[in-house]
Amino acid sequence: MRVILIKDVPGYGTFGDIINVKDGFANNYLIPRGLALPATEGNIKHVQEILKQKKRKLEREKAKAQEIAEKINGLVLEISRPVGVTGKLYGAITVGEIAEKIKETAGVEVDKRKIMLRAPIKNLGRYNITVKLHPEVNATVTLDIKPSEVK
Repeated sequence: MRVILIKDVPGYGTFGDIINVKDGFANNYLIPRGLALPATEGNIKHVQEILKQKKRKLEREKAKAQEIAEKINGLVLEISRPVGVTGKLYGAITVGEIAEKIKETAGVEVDKRKIMLRAPIKNLGRYNITVKLHPEVNATVTLDIKPSEVK
């Protein structure tokens, strides 16, 4: 029996794939669980339309990510923090603060989960930080941490 998958099924295929399976497997497992539909002309057109809509949505998201990347790529963010005698910062710089600084400087909101920082920054210096805006679009910002006066 030919069926079109409407959900990913490990070992058989992904959404939109048309596969041949035994009648019993299709009628007793795939179709009742909402994993597949019979591969009729109408069902195939319906699933293809959904795939087209998903593709257009992904293209819009990628274009938006590229637009944001153009604005923030190469941006230098300066942060002043009080430091101790050893050169360590009082308090660490987190992804939330970096996202806030990007918003202040470039006027663009970036989700803090998209900022790739392995651990909070606790020392002075310059750091190149990757911002993963989309699976195919990355931007790099430079974080310049300078000492400020302790009050």
